[in-house]
Amino acid sequence: MTFSLSDEQISKQQEFRRFAGEEIDTGDHYPQENLKKAAQRGYMGYPVPAEWGGQGEGFLNYILLIEEISKVCASTGAIIAVHTSVGTFPILYFGTGQQKQRYLPGLAGGEMLGAFALTEAGAGSDAAALSASATPVEGGYRLNGCKLFITSGGQADLYTVFATVDKSKGVKGITAFLVERGADGLATGTPEKKMGLNRSQTTELRLEDLFVPVTNRLGNEGDGFTIAMSLLDGGRIGIAAQGLGLAGASIDYTVRYLKEQEAAGQKTEQGISFALADLAARLEAARLLVYRAAAVKGSGVRCSKEASMAKMFATDLAVEASTRCIDLCGLAASRRDNPLTRYFCDAKATQIYEGSNEIQRIVIARQLLK
Repeated sequence: MTFSLSDEQISKQQEFRRFAGEEIDTGDHYPQENLKKAAQRGYMGYPVPAEWGGQGEGFLNYILLIEEISKVCASTGAIIAVHTSVGTFPILYFGTGQQKQRYLPGLAGGEMLGAFALTEAGAGSDAAALSASATPVEGGYRLNGCKLFITSGGQADLYTVFATVDKSKGVKGITAFLVERGADGLATGTPEKKMGLNRSQTTELRLEDLFVPVTNRLGNEGDGFTIAMSLLDGGRIGIAAQGLGLAGASIDYTVRYLKEQEAAGQKTEQGISFALADLAARLEAARLLVYRAAAVKGSGVRCSKEASMAKMFATDLAVEASTRCIDLCGLAASRRDNPLTRYFCDAKATQIYEGSNEIQRIVIARQLLK
C-alpha cells in the first residue's frame, strides 16, 4: 500500500494550485472567465480519453484538480465537477458511437457545458420516485415534467434528463435522454437564491411536450436508473474533493490570520493551537478517504461505500472546519466579506447535494449489513 502521491501527482497538484491561485477569481458573478481559463488548460475534460478530446488523465488527478480549484472558488469547482462527472461521463460510459462523436469533443474541450437533470420535488434523495414522463411517439419521445435544483441550469448546453416511460414499472421504467439547450419545450426558471455556491447557477428545468428523437435516448428504455446510480459514485467523490478544498482553505486562512496576530504581539492561546491541530489531523484523514475512493474508482472497481464515506466525512469536516475557524478568528470572521463566511456557506451546500449525508450513511450501512 502507498499513502503518498507520486512525484507526477505532486507536480500536477502544484500545477493546479498555481492555476487556482493565479487565474481563478472570486467575484460575485457567474464564473464564465474561470471556466474559459480552465478549458484553455484542458481541465474541462481532464479525465476524458484523448480520443474524445480530453486529457486522458487518471481519476485521482482529476480529484486533485477539483480540490485545488475549490480552495479558491468552490462554485467554479462545483460547476467543473458536475460538468465532468454527471454531465460528460453519461455519454462517455453509455453513449452510442454517434452520440460520443457529436457531444464528447465539445464537452471535453469546454465549448459545451454539461448538466444532469434528475432531481424533482418528490424525488430528491429518492430518485426512484421521479414522475417526469416520456411518452413514446413516432421517431422518439415527448417529455413532460419539472426538474429542480439543476446545477448550471440555463447555462448548460446539454442536459442528461431522466423520465419514466411507464410509471407502473418503477425504476425499470426510468429512461435517460440527451436534451440540447434551446430545444423546443425546454424552459429554465429563475436562478435560485442559495445560501452558498452562489456563483454556480441553479434553476428549475421545465419539460413541456419536449420532443426528443430516439437517437438522443441514452441506453435502452428502462436503463435510466442504472445509469444514474452508476454515475453517483464519481460525482460524490468530486463533491468530497470540494469538501477537502473548503476545509483546507478554512484552516490555511486561520493559520495566516493567527500568524499575523502574533506578529502584531498577540500570542496564540494553547487551546486555539490544539483546535487547529485537531482540524489538521482530521483533514489528513479526510484526504486519505477521498484519495483512496478516487484510486478505487480509477481502477474500475465499484466503490459506492468508499465514495459515500469520502463524501460524508470530507463535507462534514468542511462545515466543522469553517465553523470552528470562524470561532477561532472571532469578530474578524463575522464580516460578510471575510473568506471564512463564504467557506462556511459553500461547505453547507456540499453536505446536501449529490445525495445528502444522511443518504451516504444509508449507503454505508447497507454495505455493512448486507
